[in-house]
Amino acid sequence: MRILVIEDDPKASALMLKGLRDNGHEVDHVADGEEGLKQAETGLYDALIVDRMLPSRDGMAIIRALRSSGNDTPALILSALGSLEDRLHGLRNGGDDYLTKPCSLGELIARVEILGRRRSAPPAETRLKVGDLEMDLLARKVKRGGRSIELHPREFKLLEYLMRNAGNVVTRTMLLENVWEFHFDPQTNVIEVHVARLRQKIDRDFATALIHTVRGAGYCLRA
Repeated sequence: MRILVIEDDPKASALMLKGLRDNGHEVDHVADGEEGLKQAETGLYDALIVDRMLPSRDGMAIIRALRSSGNDTPALILSALGSLEDRLHGLRNGGDDYLTKPCSLGELIARVEILGRRRSAPPAETRLKVGDLEMDLLARKVKRGGRSIELHPREFKLLEYLMRNAGNVVTRTMLLENVWEFHFDPQTNVIEVHVARLRQKIDRDFATALIHTVRGAGYCLRA
């Protein structure tokens, strides 16, 4: 992937650039908002990482300008402003993802890679498959090893998100944002409860588990 980082903090920029390049990505960096907008407008990038508070032009203004001109390059907003209202504001005004500082470098890289894959993915998938697990998105049916599995709507949405990101670690925050859309108290254990129930249906009675807990990070579905 080719990624543009628009960030004015030298230490944060250096860490991101090294981490992204070490993971095989081509990365450009701009520290000024106005220059960042000009660079992003070239359309050369698979994804953007945009700090919210920048010299010359703030990150939200950059994204609004891009969207108003028809530029749909996926943008991850990076900000110390981490309230629910701040995150919703960023997502509703053109951001594709929102990560609060300080953040894990691993999570940042995972999130921006997911954004890049979404852009390059073929349109309108109707079926998902991981190992012997199959999901029909139109009929809303799930099978494993040819055996039908009944899921409640939230369980189906949770499994769909895990399958779409198969092989990658998804964090609790990512599930909160993409499966529950912030519609519950983030201090509750509702994610853990739903993952446990899903495991009972997907992995019970099968020799190989598909849903794995990555200690201290999140969950990963892999064959």
